[in-house]
Amino acid sequence: MNVYDTANRLAQEIRTSEEYKAYKQAKEDIMATPELKKKVEDFEKLRYDVQLLEMQGQPVEEEKNKKLQEMYSILVQEKDIKEYFDLEVKFNVMIADVNKIIAEAIKDVL
Repeated sequence: MNVYDTANRLAQEIRTSEEYKAYKQAKEDIMATPELKKKVEDFEKLRYDVQLLEMQGQPVEEEKNKKLQEMYSILVQEKDIKEYFDLEVKFNVMIADVNKIIAEAIKDVL
C-alpha cells in the first residue's frame, strides 16, 4: 500500500462523511439565497481580515473584533445560518483531528 493511495482513500472518505455532506449542503443552501449569501460573505470577509492580522502578529482593532462578534450574534439568529456555522465547526473539527493524527505520526522528523 502506498501513501498516495491511502491519501486518496482518506479524501474519498472525507467526501462521503456525514460532516462533509451536511456542511456542503448547508453551504449550497446559503449560497443559493442571495440575501443570506451576502450576509455570510460579509461576515467571512471580516473574519478573514481579523484572522490575517492575528497571524501576522498585528494588533486587531477592538472595533473590528466587536463588529465581528455583533455580526455573528445577528447572523446566528437566522436558523439556516446558525446551522451552517454549526456544521462548519463540526467539519473543521474533523479536519483538524485528521491533521493532528498525521502531525503526531511525523512529529519526530519535524
